[in-house]
Amino acid sequence: MIAEKMKGMVANSSAIRAMFEEGNRLAGIYGAENVYDFSLGNPNVAAPKAVKQAILELLEEEDPVVLHGYTNSNSGYADVREAVAESLNERFGTAFEGKNIVMTVGAAGGLNVILKTLLNPGDEVIVFAPYFGEYRSYTNNYDGVLVEISPNTADFQPKLDEFEMKITAKTKAVIVNTPNNPTGVVYSEETIKKLAAVMEKKQKEYGTEIYLISDEPYRELVYDGAEVPYLTKYYDNTIVGYSYSKSLSLPGERIGYLVIPDEVADSETVLSAANVANRILGFVNAPTLQQKIVKKCLKEKTDISYYNRNREALYQGLADCGFECIKPEGAFYLFVKSPTADEKEFCAAGKKYNILMVPGSSFGCPGYVRLAYCVAYETIINSLPKFAELAKEYF
Repeated sequence: MIAEKMKGMVANSSAIRAMFEEGNRLAGIYGAENVYDFSLGNPNVAAPKAVKQAILELLEEEDPVVLHGYTNSNSGYADVREAVAESLNERFGTAFEGKNIVMTVGAAGGLNVILKTLLNPGDEVIVFAPYFGEYRSYTNNYDGVLVEISPNTADFQPKLDEFEMKITAKTKAVIVNTPNNPTGVVYSEETIKKLAAVMEKKQKEYGTEIYLISDEPYRELVYDGAEVPYLTKYYDNTIVGYSYSKSLSLPGERIGYLVIPDEVADSETVLSAANVANRILGFVNAPTLQQKIVKKCLKEKTDISYYNRNREALYQGLADCGFECIKPEGAFYLFVKSPTADEKEFCAAGKKYNILMVPGSSFGCPGYVRLAYCVAYETIINSLPKFAELAKEYF
């Protein structure tokens, strides 16, 4: 028999992955070109050419024993970490050193590392709905308790009044994700300043450390000149988790990092513990080859114009059909209001037209659905007549 904790996790396994697998099944029946799968945030833009060039150079230049071996530190190669720190300092006016960086197995690996580092059983982790549903599993992995702040469906900025009320003496961490999955909303600087002020107040009130964890896989994917505040500049106890999955279109390579600034309370101990967590969680270290690749590609970016064209086409097309959604400022998701209270019923209706959407309840926000528009442009254009037919069932 499997572990009791896993029974619950299996029962609540990712709706996103389940819908993706359904898309593969339907593609086998109707042909991939006739299935409009908006389920998975899997980039459809090729990695920059510099990534391939970096791989070829490394294979030619590096000692293969080193290139395919363990790193000399669980936190990653010193030169890679230093290069990442320098890049961040140049971009955001920070003052990080290589020692502040822990290379991780993507953002998911980084979040698990820092939650393993920080959480005792019963510690609370606050999230703002809608939120990436895996946060619940990551918190549960270490016997933490996830505390949800209900969604502000007017503009999807966090409800800070409710947030202040729900912070307790057991609150250990707060996770924010901006640009946000699933809404594409960028949290404003005003929001971040107010959130930081609440956390400072509550730290003093309870005499505890409350850590702000900034989950940032979509930082570079922003539109119309939107700016994403760098959160370490607003609150000392901030830890940043980053992934190159979206910025370099490398989701399968699993490479990212944590930033643990000196300003974090007892930062040396936190860094040492994160280093150990990286090993004992089974990662051992971030992939050696991928660390060296990203060092060579720190100035590279994916082609945001591709996603922007998709964003404009899908947003306008759905609006023309009568659907309501907020126009995303970043990431590559549309969060659409379901025309019926039960959004799972709406998702089921969409499947009749081979349209695959993820229910908002998977993100703690029922009554909405998420569409990932990191797909072929043709998929979006060809889906719009089907969305029009679906709309006729409701409007």
